[in-house]
Amino acid sequence: MESGRLTTNLYLTLFQGGSASNLNMNLYATKKTAAEGMLDIALFLANITHMKTVIEQGAGYRYYIAVLTLISFSLALQIVAGVLIIIIARRDVSEESNQKRLDGLNNTTTIIIFLIFVTNIFISVFGMERTGLFARMHF
Repeated sequence: MESGRLTTNLYLTLFQGGSASNLNMNLYATKKTAAEGMLDIALFLANITHMKTVIEQGAGYRYYIAVLTLISFSLALQIVAGVLIIIIARRDVSEESNQKRLDGLNNTTTIIIFLIFVTNIFISVFGMERTGLFARMHF
């Protein structure tokens, strides 16, 4: 939490000419968490669309089970991350009693989002099927 304050103080001093006392940390944290939640929703919808495409291709698709499993795992992680984001957004970070718990929840959410990121890399790798001209060229 201390490094976050130092970063915020440095940013305010260098780029806004203000001080940390002008910043409402709870409002800042809430906006950051809301933006993170919106990105999670966008990725969730993209994965749903990808899952629909894989299902439409059918079981004849080479990596059908692997991609469906990875997408399902990613969706489950995104739901967990979304719930954690909602919990974090509802707490007041400026209250000293909440800071340790919120820091732990934020770290947990960051780890889950990293796992979602890695899972989606594998989804992209296995989810690509060559179609059209390049599929016929057989590199």
